[in-house]
Amino acid sequence: MSENEAPSEQTRSRSRTWMLIPLVLFAALSGLFYERLIVGGNPAAVPSPLIDKPVPEFSLPALKDLTASGEAVPGFSEADLKGSISLVNIWASWCLPCRDEHPILMDLAKRDGIRIYGINYKDKTENALRFLDGLGNPYAGVGADESGRVSIDWGVYGVPETFVVNGNGCITYKHVGPLNEDLIARKLLPAIELAQTTKIDCRAAAEGKLSGLTGAAERPGS
Repeated sequence: MSENEAPSEQTRSRSRTWMLIPLVLFAALSGLFYERLIVGGNPAAVPSPLIDKPVPEFSLPALKDLTASGEAVPGFSEADLKGSISLVNIWASWCLPCRDEHPILMDLAKRDGIRIYGINYKDKTENALRFLDGLGNPYAGVGADESGRVSIDWGVYGVPETFVVNGNGCITYKHVGPLNEDLIARKLLPAIELAQTTKIDCRAAAEGKLSGLTGAAERPGS
């Protein structure tokens, strides 16, 4: 082919094919990642390095102007997550799955022996207040995490997420995504019961003081 001869249609077609290959590979990898993480049906399977570890040190201010029975609803810190079983729920008014799971949190809040705390993630105060005013407040305390820094310390991937914390302030279970009735029955309530019965003191285990062990605490029945 001479210098002035135009490329053949076959050559141009081959060039377009090669240009499309990176796009096809990217789409395939993106689809696989989405299927494994989301569509696979078990977003809660995302591992957390904080399981059987102490809750991170933090202190969050209250959500301004949030009240219950005429009294201000407080913020909270890691010190509040001791003494009994607690659920920590990461939520935001702009999160549609949070709205879907909220009635379940309202029902859980009625159960004896369970305190629910909420971390309001990167939200506007007026929107968060409107959310709770319309749907109800299941939380014993709500911390305003406007920067998202505390949620990062909790290893949060997104909202909503829910953690079970035992009476020693140890994280024993994490669920990524909205709660539903089936998950409550199969996963969350058994996790709460386990947290009530095992009494793992992860702080002592981390210091090598639990039952003479120098490593992590051994879960009974494991």
